[in-house]
Amino acid sequence: MTVGTQLQQTVADCHSLLGSLNSFALETQDQNAKQMFQNLAQQQQTILDNLNARLQYVQSEEPQYKQN
Repeated sequence: MTVGTQLQQTVADCHSLLGSLNSFALETQDQNAKQMFQNLAQQQQTILDNLNARLQYVQSEEPQYKQN
């Protein structure tokens, strides 16, 4: 598996996790748990933004990694 492929898979996994965290925050009635899930979702969004920036850099440096 190439670096580009691994990054693409990691970005997809992060999107999935972000969706799950947001769903948990919406579904729970426990305000402490809701706040925890919202905080985790914010942290996950920051991670996702960083990974996307890295993926864009790799794709610009190595065009063979670019998604079609």
